[in-house]
Amino acid sequence: VQLQASGGGLVQAGESLTLSCAASGSFTNINDMGWYQQAPGKQRELVASVTSGGDTNYADSVKGRFTVSRNNAENTVYLQMNSLKPEDTAVYYCNANIQGRWWPTGRLYWGQGTQVTVSS
Repeated sequence: VQLQASGGGLVQAGESLTLSCAASGSFTNINDMGWYQQAPGKQRELVASVTSGGDTNYADSVKGRFTVSRNNAENTVYLQMNSLKPEDTAVYYCNANIQGRWWPTGRLYWGQGTQVTVSS
């Protein structure tokens, strides 16, 4: 099982970016999917998450600006980031709790990270 993230880049403050993360491999179900950010010298923190049923959760710092969504048919989670600020600069990681035939209770998988840089 692999998670492949994409969509990062360099933008100016106030602009938008969309990140995507696709799961591939052999598995039976994907539960929660989410995005984390890790700025230099800081711990990795939750940005947003979405359940398989579509319920979402956001960090206070991104509420009203970021939107997390998923396409269950394509095993993909998205993060639409609007009104970006310099303090959003970080490496963004996706994760997903994925069940398989041989691990029915689920395992947490991480994508490789994608850099988002917001200039002022």
